[in-house]
Amino acid sequence: MTDYSIPQPTSGDVVDLITADHRLLEDLMRAMRDESADRDAARVAFADLLVAHSEAEEDNVYPKLKSKKVIDGEEEEHGEKEHAATNEALLKLLQAKGTDTQKFEDALEAVAEVLNHHIGEEELSILNPAREDAPETTRQELGEKWLAKRNQLLESGAGSIDNVEAIVKKAYDDGLLPNDDQPDE
Repeated sequence: MTDYSIPQPTSGDVVDLITADHRLLEDLMRAMRDESADRDAARVAFADLLVAHSEAEEDNVYPKLKSKKVIDGEEEEHGEKEHAATNEALLKLLQAKGTDTQKFEDALEAVAEVLNHHIGEEELSILNPAREDAPETTRQELGEKWLAKRNQLLESGAGSIDNVEAIVKKAYDDGLLPNDDQPDE
């Protein structure tokens, strides 16, 4: 994979669209592991897609599936916590100078571990039930809303280090990430 442009469809079944993004994220992780690839370009595309994808899910998909009783609040919160953990790992990947260092390799493997776990869980506990329990019209409507938000975030450079730092800080502030370093307030 040498072209790291991210497709920006405008409609489709939200389950199929999210799953397609999961496969693209996995492809971009493979590219970042490949020393003959443009690893930095893959990292930029990966960061933009990861942030746009998860932010759009939290804004548009999880709340709607919860309101339709396809998932419960626990699954929604668990997904949000996993997004926060992935963003925290992504921040370390973005902070790694260059792509030929041990710090980059370690950060990439940390992102891969958290993200692969999340993708597996999300496909099993959120997307499979959505495919079975949400009507096709709801999945199409969610697909359009999710893509509109995702594509807008992609255009705005959602994976910039400054934006990821702000997202991670907010996750700590909201209690989505354990804050072992700060005393209880």
